[in-house]
Amino acid sequence: MIAPVFESDDAESTSPAQAGIRAIFEWLAAPPPLHPADELLPLRTHLAALHEAAAPAHRHASALEQLYTRSISVVDQLIPIFKNVTLPIPRKTRHIVRSMQDLLQTLAEDMLASQEKLDEHLIRGLRQTRDLTLWRSLHALAQHLLISDMVASPPSAGIWQQLHRAFATANRAELADSRPDGALSSLRQVYYTALLLGCAQPASFTSQEIAFVADYLKRYADRAEPIPEAVPESHGIFWIHSLHDTPPFACSRKTAPPDPDVYFFSCDKLATLLDRQLDALEAGSTPQQTNLPEFAGTPAGQGVLRRLANYWGHPGKRRFPRRRQNYRAVMCSGLDSLWHLFQDDQASENDVSNWMITNESPDGYTTMHVSGKTGKLRVGDIAAIRTESGKIWQICLVRWALSENPEHLELGLQVLASRAVPAILALTPETGNRDNNALLPVLILPEIPALRPSQSLITPSGALVDHQNKLVLIVNQNNVEVREMRATKLEEQTGSIEIFSIRPDEQPD
Repeated sequence: MIAPVFESDDAESTSPAQAGIRAIFEWLAAPPPLHPADELLPLRTHLAALHEAAAPAHRHASALEQLYTRSISVVDQLIPIFKNVTLPIPRKTRHIVRSMQDLLQTLAEDMLASQEKLDEHLIRGLRQTRDLTLWRSLHALAQHLLISDMVASPPSAGIWQQLHRAFATANRAELADSRPDGALSSLRQVYYTALLLGCAQPASFTSQEIAFVADYLKRYADRAEPIPEAVPESHGIFWIHSLHDTPPFACSRKTAPPDPDVYFFSCDKLATLLDRQLDALEAGSTPQQTNLPEFAGTPAGQGVLRRLANYWGHPGKRRFPRRRQNYRAVMCSGLDSLWHLFQDDQASENDVSNWMITNESPDGYTTMHVSGKTGKLRVGDIAAIRTESGKIWQICLVRWALSENPEHLELGLQVLASRAVPAILALTPETGNRDNNALLPVLILPEIPALRPSQSLITPSGALVDHQNKLVLIVNQNNVEVREMRATKLEEQTGSIEIFSIRPDEQPD
């Protein structure tokens, strides 16, 4: 419990100016409520009151420090509730999100303003250095951005600009590589953690995966390197404009303007490290042995690491231009639902929802939810989409999701095929981690000569322990057919599904 700090002068302590600061310390000394969310409004109220309180500098600084500590504690307790949210998030949860983000933005602004009034000297026993104040401002802004990524919602206006400005202030003061007392990272590491998450296409990850990426970056964000200019032969180069309210851009996707406020950084070393860590995991090393979070030992975690290696090391250009559209479609999502859809050639009303296609390209769509239950649809899941006037279901992978409010949900879909064959995979002790003779519904996608030379197999994530062994597929179309196949390559790995290239087994038993 925090002990209140009062002036010994009774007249001063009872003045209107001192009454506000006294109320803040009394609230800080009181026991916290049972639910952390109940502290959000009082914290914002007391921060606003601190702006108006004409308190001595040392008491103002002490109150701000304690409010910051209490606020970050509350935020740290609330963030885990977003790890398993479904989109769009409920209105009550959205209100908590906005309250947290408003609190963090106010804290960052106050910290950045207060550092201009502080020096390296003790102020009546309170030691608050510039590097710690700037670190706290950066940390609050980075947490704001992390929350936005976890709930697939854009950050508040001005957050990226504030982040860039705070770090520029630290850079000018030669504090960028400082690690304040009690902090686990330098100011540069906090800043680059936010930058790297921003340029890793966070909308393409689930909330649990975002938390994993953030945990990974706490360990390895320092592998990103600031560089004076873009290097033509390097792929993992990004740039930021320190005066703009924007995340980093990949040089391969957007050329940086000739501006002195543009700065570059390289992710090549980070991407190389990811490749080594993935090789180690595939060779049998545990996450602990490779200094990785526990989630890296799961198929979903390894899928995230592969995508990060591409996003940071080889950010690609858009292959096709997109055209704006405005027509309706219906969607069926989830591997089990799609299996029944293609097995029975029809979908039940409970399995489909209505969407608006807002733009399209030869390899995908952007869709906006109109009506119907979306179920547990999430990034990395499989879905089938059909225009209202069409008869063909296109099989797609949900690449990204955005939700600005409880009534809004947008998805980015990558088209995989225009038809699929439902099949049963007979799992054996050698191929699966299930009971002997377990039967698993899967989908077979046909080859596409120009894009995909071999057939593909879609299975639930983690279903195959060893895909190098022979796979026995049972297809029931007109008559029962048994196909013996071999997986040649893992093409895609998400928290929901895995996609393997397959070929007929030609090896004798």
